[in-house]
Amino acid sequence: MNSNRFPKSARLLKSDEFDRVFRRRCVVSDDLLVLHAERGLAEETRMGLVVSRKCGNAVVRNRWKRILREAFRLVRSELPQGLDLVIVPRRNGKPGAIPSLVAAQSSLSELVKRAAKKLASASK
Repeated sequence: MNSNRFPKSARLLKSDEFDRVFRRRCVVSDDLLVLHAERGLAEETRMGLVVSRKCGNAVVRNRWKRILREAFRLVRSELPQGLDLVIVPRRNGKPGAIPSLVAAQSSLSELVKRAAKKLASASK
């Protein structure tokens, strides 16, 4: 049961951590999300969110964050270990559009797998 928790150690919290991931420029995306990835300093896969005002008002932005946190929490055990991820929602058409949890989960797991492959090939 504890493997599905989302502890503070699994989050990117400091701006230096976000900057390190953005500097790497390992970016993958689909219609729903843009994912920036970097090899982590810890063994655990960690996640940070960047949800801008372009996504909508505060209610919509907070909904995006709740859905993305929950999607990460649910798929975290299936993801490759040792990555730092920054997730940016892509605004699709109309502002205020919020994805379903299932769509966010599938998008996140596919993007992380693609990013891990990209990082592995870049390190060779």
